[in-house]
Amino acid sequence: MNRVVPLILAVALFMEQMDATVISTALPAIAADLGVGPITLKLALTSYMVALAMFIPISGWMADRFGAKTIFRLAIFAFIVGSIFCAVSETLLQFVLSRFLQGAGGAMMTPVGRLVLLRTTKRSDLVSAMALLTIPALIGPLTGPPVGGFITTYFTWHWIFIINVPIGFLGIWLSGIYLPKIESVRPPSIDWLGFFLTAMAAAGIVLGLSIVSLPALPPAFGMTAAGLGILCAILYVRHARRHPSPILRLTIFRNEAFRIATTSGTIFRVATGAIPFLMPLMLQLAFGLNPFQSGMITFAGALGALTVKFIARRVFAVTGFKVILIAAGVLGAATTAANGFFTPQTSHALIIALLVMSGLCRSFFFTGSNALSYSEIDDSEASQATSIASVLQQVSLALGVAFAAFILEASSGLSGFPLQLADFHLAFFIVAGVSLLAVVPLLALSRNARAAVSGHRRTAVPTEAAE
Repeated sequence: MNRVVPLILAVALFMEQMDATVISTALPAIAADLGVGPITLKLALTSYMVALAMFIPISGWMADRFGAKTIFRLAIFAFIVGSIFCAVSETLLQFVLSRFLQGAGGAMMTPVGRLVLLRTTKRSDLVSAMALLTIPALIGPLTGPPVGGFITTYFTWHWIFIINVPIGFLGIWLSGIYLPKIESVRPPSIDWLGFFLTAMAAAGIVLGLSIVSLPALPPAFGMTAAGLGILCAILYVRHARRHPSPILRLTIFRNEAFRIATTSGTIFRVATGAIPFLMPLMLQLAFGLNPFQSGMITFAGALGALTVKFIARRVFAVTGFKVILIAAGVLGAATTAANGFFTPQTSHALIIALLVMSGLCRSFFFTGSNALSYSEIDDSEASQATSIASVLQQVSLALGVAFAAFILEASSGLSGFPLQLADFHLAFFIVAGVSLLAVVPLLALSRNARAAVSGHRRTAVPTEAAE
């Protein structure tokens, strides 16, 4: 297997993950500088994810039309420009719009990178390739919290976005040299109505839920936006059934492996989106730690995730997809709930140990879920599969942030007091309960499901035939 390609593509994931973890650690400092509350800055997180969800659907079409390698390099450049604008923002509106621009660049970067990987990798090597793809991407979360916390504490938060600039240009240079050229094709004319409906659905639902509890706006405003988003989603489903080439081909959900893996992963990612938002805020606002101290603790989750990448293939070969995904889902929910018992008196060593375990479980879950979802996808459907999976990923992450922020605001509002430790505990418990629901779709899998991809040795002919 060619190991150079997934490692180069991982530069894109590195920037995204570094950026996400850096800003989470710096939220209180950025909020204070911009003159807003820390929870209000959920708009900066969700606007980035909404931009990803809005523009990802056309990433596959653009990669097919203009060449995946070209679009990948242009996407990195757009992400760099958005990062620079974030660094020079002076108001909340400027910051949110800059994050949106940054997300528009990221919308092309990651799914197109996955598309390149799918079209240059044998299905038997898919688990190893996915693991290699995410190794440098996990270094981002590993270094993001302590680096972001150090810069925010001892310098100024503006510089944390400049980190992306040299990394991005390195990615552009290396991809120009080493990435194979995938010839462009003549895809059907783009489905502009479908693009509009999917964009409005993502923006309406996520931003509506994000602003429904903002004190500056009446709740009816957020509820109306969310309602319009749901309406657009329903209209798109009807539109996709009639259009010969919809921008997101929903018929791909007829593939059992893709349907189960993406449904389960979407639910589980709600917790994944909520935890990086909740944990740094709890450590800083409720525990009284500074951003650097907070970052030195929260990086542990990425350390656990990184460990998985070196043992994933062997574990899946022994257990198969179903066993390890269910176990990772249950343990992931349990370790998320454990965060709800932390207090300022809790040993930092214990917190770090549980965060390592949590990161390990989430990484096992997503490594297996990603490989399972693409296990039966042909090259002709690869761009559609990566686009749909990426849209659902970003929407679920954004919903996780919005949902966690809503719980904090609702709990604080009902108690009549500013944010307290009990509000964070409640949020962790509820998020853990939601993430546990991700196990339900996996129960439909057979024990030896997709053994050719996982390498599971106990594959039986009758079982395969039954599938």
